[in-house]
Amino acid sequence: MAEAERIIGTPDIPDAAGAEAEIPDERPRGRRRIVVLFTVAALAYALDLVSKMIVVAKLEHHAPIEIIGDWLKFEAIRNAGAAFGMGEAFTVIFTVIAASVIVVIVRLARKLYSLPWAIALGLLLGGALGNLTDRIFRTPGVFKGAVVDFIAPKHFAVFNLADSAIVCGGILIVLLSFKGLDPDGTVHKD
Repeated sequence: MAEAERIIGTPDIPDAAGAEAEIPDERPRGRRRIVVLFTVAALAYALDLVSKMIVVAKLEHHAPIEIIGDWLKFEAIRNAGAAFGMGEAFTVIFTVIAASVIVVIVRLARKLYSLPWAIALGLLLGGALGNLTDRIFRTPGVFKGAVVDFIAPKHFAVFNLADSAIVCGGILIVLLSFKGLDPDGTVHKD
């Protein structure tokens, strides 16, 4: 075995007892990070879907529910635009952007060796899938659907759990970038 490792260029590494130890393969580590990414994405997506189903069934066409006085309410609205209802005429563009984000994350997953990046990208992926599902399947039609929003803080935009996952994932990515941690697990000091 040691002779075969010398031939292919893998150095021998002695362990504490003097025997040769095998070099750990990097691929399982990468696969574990991909599993984390897709697990976080699936959890964020499922929570968003279930919350929207409950909101549509129990809250839509009803009075808002006050959670903390008038500071925080659950109020069902349909949003064809982006945050604060801006860009309602660009629903198709938001759909294309969400689909593009999903494709980029899935492609980046092949090079993913960082647990924090896996969590951040999983949050982005789950959130993007949640809002993309609304844009594809909700009225008024395919690629023009309005997103179900229901978390309504006072003096702020009404949002949903997908939006929360996207924002949390984005904040984590900014923090990781400032710390110099790359998705492949390397750390750089700039």
